[in-house]
Amino acid sequence: MGNLRRPNANEVTGSVNRSRSVVPMSGLCTACHDGCTGGCEIFLATMRGRELLYPQNFGEVTAGADKNYPIDYSHLNIQGYAVGAQGLPEGEVPGPDTALFPRVDTETEYGWDKKVKMKMPVFTGALGSTEIARRNWEHFAVGAALAGVTLVCGENVCGIDTDLELTPKGRIAKSPEMDRRIETYRRYQSDYGEILVQMNVEDTRLGVAEYVLEKHGLKTIELKWGQGAKCIGGEIKVKTLDRALELARRGYVVLPDPTIPDVQLSYQDGAIREFERHSRLGFVTREGFLAECERLRKLGFERITLKTGAYSPVELAMAIRYGAEAKIDLLTIDGAPGGTGMSPWPMMNEWGVPSIYLHSLAYQYCKQLESRGIRPPDLAFAGGFSTEDGIFKALAMGSPYVKAVCMGRALMIPGMVGKNVGLWFEEEKVPRLVQKYGTRVEEVFICWEELKATYGDAIHEIPLGAIGIFTFVQKLQIGLQQLMAGSRNFRLATIGRNDLMSLTEECAKVTGISYVMNAYEKEVAAILES
Repeated sequence: MGNLRRPNANEVTGSVNRSRSVVPMSGLCTACHDGCTGGCEIFLATMRGRELLYPQNFGEVTAGADKNYPIDYSHLNIQGYAVGAQGLPEGEVPGPDTALFPRVDTETEYGWDKKVKMKMPVFTGALGSTEIARRNWEHFAVGAALAGVTLVCGENVCGIDTDLELTPKGRIAKSPEMDRRIETYRRYQSDYGEILVQMNVEDTRLGVAEYVLEKHGLKTIELKWGQGAKCIGGEIKVKTLDRALELARRGYVVLPDPTIPDVQLSYQDGAIREFERHSRLGFVTREGFLAECERLRKLGFERITLKTGAYSPVELAMAIRYGAEAKIDLLTIDGAPGGTGMSPWPMMNEWGVPSIYLHSLAYQYCKQLESRGIRPPDLAFAGGFSTEDGIFKALAMGSPYVKAVCMGRALMIPGMVGKNVGLWFEEEKVPRLVQKYGTRVEEVFICWEELKATYGDAIHEIPLGAIGIFTFVQKLQIGLQQLMAGSRNFRLATIGRNDLMSLTEECAKVTGISYVMNAYEKEVAAILES
């Protein structure tokens, strides 16, 4: 199979191999010349050291790890059928005039008792303290609200707020950035979806839960154990010494340590050009988790959700079992490799349980609990999804426990593209690929008139990135409806594991989904032997 990735050179770190002949294991050029002018990662790290651990151009890019694992969701295909129609409205007889794909119902809901509805079984990844999330928030938040899906506000938003005001006890008194984030989504929120605010160690210490509950009346809070992109806490980069010192005073781990005089001199000399702000590692115990859930409910939260990452099977079992005991409302399970605004690039590629393996284990663990009479929490799968077929496969693989798919970069990109379309028209620098769709934004966006019918002239107040997200989610919806109709499922709840096939025997072994040559063996035999 060869190396599953090409180390030591990647666009993300701004590095390239000089030679086309590369050692697969190390990523080094086969012949490394004394006098080479660059620029593999080792060459660049010789001068810039720790900077080469992270995606370059922080705040301008999102990065997705590109390790090619032995098994992924492409090793599953969707079954299609020529008979039947499950999930049509009660009393309707399946037939060519009733089983029409636009009639497929894509609504979903999650929650232990008090459900949250969404128009589509997707929601955003955690958009937290990275610059790309802050700068594009209006587009992301309004887009999710228009699409009727849940928006996740990630960790550390209050902690890095430049205008944060703290009480004498170090708790949040005012966070204009958090206020902006919540209010932007709520301005367009319908009866579908909600905004989830995540909490890590620092957020808990600052009193984020109390702030969003008392000031904004949020009904749901999300605890965070981790994500697929990394197995350490969240991080961002800051460019100035003053900002680094400020974040260090707020209790964050900042590297290089801005309080050290030699570091300050290196910054003044121009050798150090940026600092990293890191969050602390969390430590999970059953008692601690249950106590925190109880504390949050006593504060007044109606729903508690949990996001966990590509940790070992032990932590996955903990998340599902403790989540069941605490009756959490949604458990999002994020597999490797992850996408990120900024995470250590080697870690993104080389740590953690890949998505399809992690999700297969999650299904097994939920079945095991259910066999003991224990109800598992509702699940969402995350980790590399970007298309409607991926949504179908995730729902089917985790059926009946999976209610939605969490999409990170795939739901951010339309927001950035839509925003940039507007800028290109303003600057009269419209790329040729955009020009072919029209000379005005009203022509470029296929959903413009549909939204105008709802919002009237107020459509001009809607950020174009939000219109981009709405349009992209509509594409996902129609594509999902087509796949569901072809597999004769007219409601999400009727999708099952039998609607998938494994294309390799190894995939069948990992997932428990029948190998294509063995699928529906009994049904086939009954027909052939009739």
